[in-house]
Amino acid sequence: MTVDPTAARAHTEDLAAFVVASPTPYHAAAEGARRLTAAGFTELDETEAWELTPGGYFIVRGGSLVTWRIPAGATAGGGYRIVGSHTDSPTFKLKPRPDIRTGDGWQQLGVEIYGGPLINTWMDRDLGLAGRLVIADGDPAGTKSSRTVLIKTDAMMRIPELAPHLDRTVNEALKLDRQQHTAPVWGVGRPDRRILDHLARMAGVDHDQLLGFDVTAYDTTPPAIIGVDGEFLSSGRLDNLSSVHASLVAVEHADDGDRIPVLAAFDHEEVGSATPSGAAGPILDSTLQRISVALGASGQDHLRALADSICLSSDTGHAVNPNYPGHHDPQHRPVLNGGPLLKINAVQRYATDAVGAAVWRQACATAGVPTQEFVSNNAVPCGSTIGPITATRLGITTVDVGAPLLGMHSARELAGVQDTYALSRAMQAFLAA
Repeated sequence: MTVDPTAARAHTEDLAAFVVASPTPYHAAAEGARRLTAAGFTELDETEAWELTPGGYFIVRGGSLVTWRIPAGATAGGGYRIVGSHTDSPTFKLKPRPDIRTGDGWQQLGVEIYGGPLINTWMDRDLGLAGRLVIADGDPAGTKSSRTVLIKTDAMMRIPELAPHLDRTVNEALKLDRQQHTAPVWGVGRPDRRILDHLARMAGVDHDQLLGFDVTAYDTTPPAIIGVDGEFLSSGRLDNLSSVHASLVAVEHADDGDRIPVLAAFDHEEVGSATPSGAAGPILDSTLQRISVALGASGQDHLRALADSICLSSDTGHAVNPNYPGHHDPQHRPVLNGGPLLKINAVQRYATDAVGAAVWRQACATAGVPTQEFVSNNAVPCGSTIGPITATRLGITTVDVGAPLLGMHSARELAGVQDTYALSRAMQAFLAA
């Protein structure tokens, strides 16, 4: 099976644009909403009753996005074809009192580590801040109403590494203290400056109108297609914006099938998913119930719909690292541009079983794209995904898939240009089945 290189390049360029527009989950959900609106989908309010007719719909909850399309002839007991992914990536989050001042005159920022970043890869990079601010409307005490504003700075700070002249062992035994060595520098000789003042000004308000914030660091270096033949994508946040983007493209272009196609892009996967907008929360379950009810479900109709449903859990996986080949299973050696992964784990850290694997392979065959299997070396336990969580919450067959990467959780990950396109094509075939 081969992948159209021109179409793959165009898909990857659009993925790069999506990554640039999505420095945080909130921005990713907003960019997804923008694209869906342009494609004719309608945003719904979760506080209002829904009346659904054939067409596309979506909701946004914080950094999460759920979208679906009602095909002509959809019934209350009909099943769902779901693609799940996540919008968040490992990073550094501003602490409540973020300003740090040293006796040497530096202005630094106090940050918490979010998820499991490969910390050394964040050193000496040009970083910006992005996220959401909750702003008081009306009086400064916030006794009236509030609104949420998304902000994104340009490059403004850096986490400085220690030069080898000052530590001759740094290349033999690098050890970074998560508290002491991760505070970014954003100024010197300006003790009057406060980061929250700066962010509030970006939102056009005074500091005393700032009621809350969720703000994280991001690498400002834009994605780049690299390689002699342009075969690789170098970028931050490919885990897991590559899946979010692939599923957005798929749900926009999939033909109508026998089931309702659904995209669920959750926040907070990197920290366990146990939030109102995470996969362990109720957002997908409640949305599916509301769709069934809006289509006239009664009695056992919604349970019948779930029994006829299946979910692709799409998250990135590991290609064989040629500098560390012994960390991979000897018989399973996935590579970049070899096709998206079918992820398998005997103790269900991935939710794939034989039934789900068959559905995935059929989707790849229909789309005319290759696929590869990933299973961990027994001595190297694997991570997990939203797959087992979704399977447990909804009781539906779930299969774990995703694009292979090198350097997962690095500030700069590497993907194959053909793989992200092939993933989207397979999703499109899956949703239309």
